[in-house]
Amino acid sequence: MERIPFGVKQLDAIVNGGAPTGSVVLLSGESGAGTRGFMHTSAVINGLAEVDDDLFDLHYGTLSAEAVVPEAVHYISFTASGEQLEAEMRLAMDEEVLEAGLSGVEFHDLSERYFHMSPVPREWYAEETPNIKDLRARHEREDLLGALGAKLSEVAPGNLVVIDSLSDLISGMGEDIDWADITFLVSGLQKAAHQWGGLVLLHLNSETLSDVREGQLSDAAHGTMEFSWESGGSTRARTLVVKQFRGVLSQLEEEDIVQFETELGDAGFDISDVRKIR
Repeated sequence: MERIPFGVKQLDAIVNGGAPTGSVVLLSGESGAGTRGFMHTSAVINGLAEVDDDLFDLHYGTLSAEAVVPEAVHYISFTASGEQLEAEMRLAMDEEVLEAGLSGVEFHDLSERYFHMSPVPREWYAEETPNIKDLRARHEREDLLGALGAKLSEVAPGNLVVIDSLSDLISGMGEDIDWADITFLVSGLQKAAHQWGGLVLLHLNSETLSDVREGQLSDAAHGTMEFSWESGGSTRARTLVVKQFRGVLSQLEEEDIVQFETELGDAGFDISDVRKIR
């Protein structure tokens, strides 16, 4: 089975190259525990694979036999522009890796539609409207979920897509969006991804949801990775647990792997230690 790399070399090596094509993966975690670092790294390293073989080999290495680099990388955000996201990534990743990798990533900014449903002043999130015709067009916009669906249908087939984030959709739910819409979105993505053959990563801040609602989203996705802080003595460590993942979890269970300790290096998110059942 062909797999799309997560872009985290040690994780990919353990799971035969990455996620099975056609997967929707929920990245659920506590604030600062590595969820964003993981999705930033996935986007940048997969983008790097398309534009700079030497840098990719230096910071990632050789792809597994079953791994296939996605045709393109798309990053969808509801609250931030590409420039804002690049600035955030620069705080944690090597400049050379980032510059090269981001040239292979296309950003899609849906913040204008997102904030249009809110009381936030328009000048905070949208450029000045040049004329009355354009003003009318901007106010006659699609609903947010409809715009997201149209964008995914356009860019997802065969590609890696990062959606940043479900937490924004949930926290911004108003009259036009309710909880059933969110669960339908993830279930619909799972069905469509089978046809698209790419990989969709969904970010979620688990602290914003009840366990029941997080479980509903987890059940609707093909896989769920949990990122959390673990305390040991006087130190805290970021950890990653693959909670459920069809086609991946069985391989980890065969190796008796229960938890990964993680870190942020020059090439972004990485695994520093693998804990096994003893």
